[in-house]
Formats: sequence, structure tokens, C-alpha cells
Amino acid sequence: MNQPDLAVASSLLPRFDASPTPYHAVQTVIAQLEAAGFTDASESSAAVPGRQFWHDGGALVAWATSPEHCATSGYRIVGAHTDSPNLRIKPNPDNRSSGWKQLGVEIYGGALLNSWLDRDLGLAGRVVVRTAAGPAVRLFRDDRPILRVPQLAIHLDDEISDTGLKLNKQGHMVPVWGGIAGAVDFRSYLAATLEVALDDILSWDAMPFDLTPAAIVGLNEEFIATARVDNQLSCFLAVDALIAAADTPGPRIPMIGLFDHEEVGSGSSTGAAAPLLSSVIERLQVRFDTTPEQAARSRRDSLVVSADGAHATHPNYADRHEPEHQIHLNAGPVLKINANQRYATNALTAAAFQLACEAAGAPMQRFVTRTDLRCGSTIGPATAALMGIAVLDAGCAQLAMHSAREMCGALDPAYFGAVLREAMIG
Repeated sequence: MNQPDLAVASSLLPRFDASPTPYHAVQTVIAQLEAAGFTDASESSAAVPGRQFWHDGGALVAWATSPEHCATSGYRIVGAHTDSPNLRIKPNPDNRSSGWKQLGVEIYGGALLNSWLDRDLGLAGRVVVRTAAGPAVRLFRDDRPILRVPQLAIHLDDEISDTGLKLNKQGHMVPVWGGIAGAVDFRSYLAATLEVALDDILSWDAMPFDLTPAAIVGLNEEFIATARVDNQLSCFLAVDALIAAADTPGPRIPMIGLFDHEEVGSGSSTGAAAPLLSSVIERLQVRFDTTPEQAARSRRDSLVVSADGAHATHPNYADRHEPEHQIHLNAGPVLKINANQRYATNALTAAAFQLACEAAGAPMQRFVTRTDLRCGSTIGPATAALMGIAVLDAGCAQLAMHSAREMCGALDPAYFGAVLREAMIG
């Protein structure tokens, strides 16, 4: 077994901090790709050989071809998602209640609501503004602690000790950001932040984010604590693996697909259920003058790793986990299996992942949900059905999934990154 490198975990921290939204995560990835010689093909009518990427909002596809690649070359793809459960600002967000100014929010995905209470929250996202040339997208980020969702004092909730905390999404999760006289309306805030006229603010996708920086924590620095482990961790490791594969060309074409909206089902133009990956592959096949038979051979020689967080066995809730499939932090990548196809792993793709772990010198774990509990899902099944390519589901173990601040092992990113590199190059 190879000894993992904590430098990999350390390299992730600034990337988490730079990426409070899916749109910022894509910009973080683009900066790394461009530094490695990748060029933007988003405005091109055809994908071209070489190091290229395409992006749209919170989604990005990148690939690297070499002169040895041809029409029958298979693909080695790592898929992940840029979004995480959180709060999203409503279109008409300005609320007033009992002397407070508040911002109305929708709950995005399966957020652990209590984890957003009593935190210092900033604001970030994208705004569409009016310009002389037409609507333009502007990213913004405010790192000031301007929002907060205060919890009700225990003295005013007689039932909390007996029945636990119960939160209503509409009434209890509305952040405060000032007194009635002390806070502007949201549209005016955006106009001032972006330094544009009030009437030039057309629309927004905006979201609060936890301001606590990502950190390596624990008595022996064993863990990473940060927002958005699920699933920016897999996104950043996928980019690292793609760059390494581009520098060491193999017989198959390395590619990554980072998608938005996985936490709400992937059914959007930038989600995994959209034909983003398949359209890029089809455009590359045009460049290779690929015949239908050659395309079929390429698909049979292709593999997708759906990279997403895996549930570690929780020490305080061990009974919620499958007893013969205990999962631990810092014990290596987790292969995720579900007979009902909530994960896309099958016996063939499981074997491929095990061989990649062996080649990388990484330990490996296998996760199965308790039979009497509902299993979550990933982009894996949708990708397998859409593309007709073999898929496996795997990721790093973590605790507090869907919390405002999650936790994973500090050694596991190096293990999983090495396995992804082997999967891409092999």
C-alpha cells in the first residue's frame, strides 16, 4: 500500500474556499485547466483534438486527445457534480417581520436545515445584467458576514428537549440581514455590489454560503472540514487526474464531466441527464471521421467513474449502516453498490475499479446501504442510461453529508486521486 500524501488534502483547501457556488467552482477549475494548457472550446462549432474544455454555468466538460487517438479509441471519463444542498435567494426576496429585514430563500436539495443555523453567512452567485451588447452574466461574491439564521432560544420551545428540533422550510429558515431601517432591498444591494444601475439588474442565481474556511482538523490532523465536500472534492480530484492523464497519454481519451443540479435530480440543461458528454464525444467523432461501427467499438472500450461522496459509518448511529459493510475515513476509496441501480456499479465495473486501486497501491472499501433504508443516488445511473457506456460509482468516505459543513479523511483524497489517474490512463 502506498503512503498517501497530505499535500493533496492541503491543495484542496484553497479550492474549496474559492468556490462558494457551482459557478465559482467552474471558474476555479477553468483557471487550473488553463494553467495546464487547456483552451476554451465553448464558442467553437466543433470539438477539436488536443487539450480543450467546454463550460456553461455550473457545468464543464474537458478532454485531452493525442495523435495516437483515433475513431475506435475508448474514453475514460470521471463524472462529478458542482452543486451542493444549500439556500437559494428567491426572485422577490425582501421580507419584513417584527422589526427585521430578511431575505426569502428556497431550500435547494436535501439540505440538513439545522446545520445552517447560527452561522456567519456570505452571499455569492451570478447575476444577469443589462448591457449595450445584450444581457451579460456577472459573478459576485461577498465575504462579509451579512446573513444569519438565528435559532430560537430553548426557553421559547418547551418541546425541543422531548421531540427534538423541528424546522419549517418556509417560516424558520429565513435569514436576517438588518433592521428595518438598516438594510437595503436585495436588488439595490446587487446593483451597488456590481456597480451597475438598478434597472440593469435583470435576474440572479444567488445563495448564502458558510464563511468558515476549509481546514485540516483533528488531534492528529486526520480530517478535512469544509463546506461542499459533496461534491466539489470529486470535481477537483477529477481535474487533477485529467491533467496527469494529459501529461501521460494512454490508449484511451481522458475526459471529465462536471455537472450542475445533481442534488435535485440532474434534470436540467447543465445536469448529467442532459447530453453534454455525449455531444462532446459526437463532435470528437466527427473530427475522427468515425463510422457507426467504430463508435460502437469505442463505447464498448469506454468507462465512466461517477465520483461522489460515500457515507462513512457514523459512530453515534452505527445501527443506520449495513453491519457487514462498515466504511471508515482514511481507509481508501469507496466503491458504491446497489442492486436496485441507485448506483450504476456492476460486477464488471467493480472489477475494473478494484484493479485500478491495486495499480495505484490504494486500499478499497465497498458500500451497501442497509436493506431497510432508502438509498441515495448519483449521476451514475443517468449517465449509464444516456450514453450506453459502462459506469461505476465510487468516492471518498465522509460524515455529515448535506450539512453546511461536512467532513472527510485527510488521507483519502490522495488515495482516490491516484485511483482516478490509474482509471484514466489505463
